[in-house]
Amino acid sequence: MYDLSVITTWIHDLLSSFMPQWLTVTTECVLIGVGLLLVYAVLALFYIYFERKVCAAFQCRLGPNRVGPFGVLQSVADMFKILIKELITLNHTDKFLFALAPFLVIIASMLAFAVLPWGNGIQVIDFNIGIFFLIAVSSIGVLGILLAGWSSNNKFTLIGALRSGAQMVSYELSIGLSVLTMVAFAGTMSVSGLVEAQHDVWFIFSGHIPAIIAFIIYIIAGTAETNRGPFDLPEAESELTAGYHTEYSGIHFGFFYLAEYLNLFIVSGVAALLFFGGWMPLHIPGWESFNVVMDYIPSVIWFLIKAVALSFVIIWFKWTFPRLRIDQLLSLEWKYLLPINLCNLVLMVLIIVKGWHF
Repeated sequence: MYDLSVITTWIHDLLSSFMPQWLTVTTECVLIGVGLLLVYAVLALFYIYFERKVCAAFQCRLGPNRVGPFGVLQSVADMFKILIKELITLNHTDKFLFALAPFLVIIASMLAFAVLPWGNGIQVIDFNIGIFFLIAVSSIGVLGILLAGWSSNNKFTLIGALRSGAQMVSYELSIGLSVLTMVAFAGTMSVSGLVEAQHDVWFIFSGHIPAIIAFIIYIIAGTAETNRGPFDLPEAESELTAGYHTEYSGIHFGFFYLAEYLNLFIVSGVAALLFFGGWMPLHIPGWESFNVVMDYIPSVIWFLIKAVALSFVIIWFKWTFPRLRIDQLLSLEWKYLLPINLCNLVLMVLIIVKGWHF
C-alpha cells in the first residue's frame, strides 16, 4: 500500500529549503489547520445531505431534489443561508458564556477530528497516548452544551442542558470501557499502533466475542454521546423546542449543527479505528492475491468507506427506534451497558492472559 507520508515529507523538505525552522513549523501548522477546516466543512455538508437522503428512503420520500442535480447543492444553499442570518442578542443572559459555548463545542470536535488516522502516513497527531488524548478532548464538548443551556436563561434550554449533561457523562463510561477493552487487546494507546496491529486481521474478527460485545456497546453509547435519536432527549423538539440551543441563531446555531454531524463522523471513525482496522485494507490470511488487490485501494478511501458505513448504521437507529424517556435512557446505561462492559473487559483480559486469541 502506498505510503502517503512521502508527500508530507516532500512538502516539509521543500519548505525547509528556503525557510528557517520556526517559520517552516508555523507554515505547516497553518496548512494543516486550513486543511482540517476544509475537510470539516465538506464532511458536514456531505453528512447533512446523506442523512436527508437516508431519512427520505426510510420514509418512502425523495428527499432534496431541487437545488442542483439530485439535490446535492441543497446543503450548500442552507450553509449560505445560515451564514447571512442575524445573530440575535438576548437580554438577561450571560453574554460571554452564551458566545463561548458554541466555540467550545467546535473546538472539542476539531481536536478529536485531528486524531483520526486518515490514511497511511496521513495523521495530524500521533503519539503514544493518542487514544487517551482522544477521550480527554472529546469530553470538552459537554461543557459547551451545559454553558449554552445555563447562559441562555431559558427553562427549555436549561432542561435540555441538564439532560445532555447526565446523558453524556453516563455514556462516556461505556465508551471509555469499550475503548479500554480494545486497547488492552492491542497493547497500545497509539493510534498508528492500533492500525498496524490489525495488518493481518481486524480486531472485530480476531478479538472473538469480547470484541463484538465491545463494538455493540460502543455503537449504542456513541449514538447516545452524540445526542442522536433515539437518545436525542436534550433537543427533543416536541418537548423542549430545540433543547439547549433554542436561543441561538445564525452561525452560532450553525456551530452546534455542524458539531453534531462531525461528532457522528468522529464516533464512526473511532469505531473504524478500534474494530475495523482504521485505514488498513481487508486482509485474509492465506489469500495473498486477494490481499494484494485490496492493497491497491487507497488507504484514505478505506477509512472513509468504513466511517460512512458505520455512520449509516447510527442514522438507521435514529429513523427506526422511538425516542427513549430519560429514566429508560439512564437505566440502559447504569443497569445494563456498564455491568456488561465491566464483565466484558475482564473476559478480554482473561483471553489475553490465556492466549486464546489469534
